[in-house]
Amino acid sequence: MTNETKYDFQDGKGPVAAHQHPNGGGWVADTAKVADTAYVGPDAQVFGNAWVSDNAQVFDSAMVSGNAQVFDSAKVSGNAWVSGNAQVFDSAKVFGNAWVCDNARVYDSAKVFGNAEVYGNAIVYDNAQVSGDAIVSGDDLVGGLGVMAICAGQYHGLILSITNSD
Repeated sequence: MTNETKYDFQDGKGPVAAHQHPNGGGWVADTAKVADTAYVGPDAQVFGNAWVSDNAQVFDSAMVSGNAQVFDSAKVSGNAWVSGNAQVFDSAKVFGNAWVCDNARVYDSAKVFGNAEVYGNAIVYDNAQVSGDAIVSGDDLVGGLGVMAICAGQYHGLILSITNSD
């Protein structure tokens, strides 16, 4: 008989084999992969087949699940949830009650926060900020070329902030 530690991630699958991450103490399912260099805070959770690597941080009550990936120096915090096949990387931040899922990507120095949702194949990049109750979905792109794009309401389409050096 083994002495396997189990934890219930409240995802409908009941208690599963899990451990507390050595860097932060947060719960990590044994099916997930979290690098020793990553930080998972004491109230954060990483489960499913999710990956958290490099110097990424998941803290507060944030969750990373499914096949989601958080890497480089990205941060997921507050009550934010990154799930599905979503990716958050570079120096991107997802926080508050934000939700990033499906095949969405958030990268560069982009921020998704408040009650914002980014899903489908949507991409948020550069210095873009998606906040409030904003919804970015489908094949939407929010970002630009070094200029901050702010999306605070429901938006479907393309936002590209382009500067002219002339």
